[in-house]
Amino acid sequence: MRLAMTALILWLGGTATKTNAGEAPTTLLELFTSQGCSSCPPADALLDKFAKQQNILALSMPVNYWDHLGWKDTLATDLFTNRQRAYADARGDREIYTPQIIVNGLTHVVGSREEDIVEAMERTDRVLKPVRIAMKIINIGGDLLISADAAPEIAKYRSGTVWLVLYSQAVKVDIRRGENNGRKVIYTNVVRHLVPAGRWEGEAMNYRLNYPSHLDVDGGAAFLQAEPSNAILGIAVLPARRAPPEGFRQEPPPPALSHRQGTIEAVK
Repeated sequence: MRLAMTALILWLGGTATKTNAGEAPTTLLELFTSQGCSSCPPADALLDKFAKQQNILALSMPVNYWDHLGWKDTLATDLFTNRQRAYADARGDREIYTPQIIVNGLTHVVGSREEDIVEAMERTDRVLKPVRIAMKIINIGGDLLISADAAPEIAKYRSGTVWLVLYSQAVKVDIRRGENNGRKVIYTNVVRHLVPAGRWEGEAMNYRLNYPSHLDVDGGAAFLQAEPSNAILGIAVLPARRAPPEGFRQEPPPPALSHRQGTIEAVK
């Protein structure tokens, strides 16, 4: 087992995780949107614009609290609704609305206001750049392998959770009732699977999860979210699948995690 872990660590240390264009993203945008919200289509289109930038991981997280307005959102789940509420609870401001973008876990902006989003990205980047954590993720033989580096000495963020997110890059929806009746909307990077990979306590860590092959997804990433601040410290995008490295032996998956999916620890 020790030899297998050594091979895994050496492989993770030598495999760079990058986007198609080059460097890994440094900004996470989470758009809470709804098919039943007439103000959301401009934000959905704007998210697609941001998603094309190599330094941004832009995710759609459709919520279900507008389903009573005449159209049940076909992509929404309680997971995203609870995640948005958890952000508001952590901030203590009760600001829950659509379209809402959470920028790097730290601040919220109306999802259709491009200038405000850019300003929030620049502001949070100045805070996080000195303490950013390098991460890697790859799919090997049906296992998702994730690594997160140790915190720099100056970092005040030294605990958090590594999350795995899998998504569909483009989903077209024909909305037939409600406020957006008759509209055909394309949703970008729609999250299909969001689960914790494990805890991070400031030291370099490796994680292994089984790839859920039954899901209809074509994109994936991992990100490190600090607690209790919710700051996004690191991001890695899943590259194309590859064969296992020579000498690599599969180990059993880790024990079940106690984290509740879709929750974020509020400031105590």
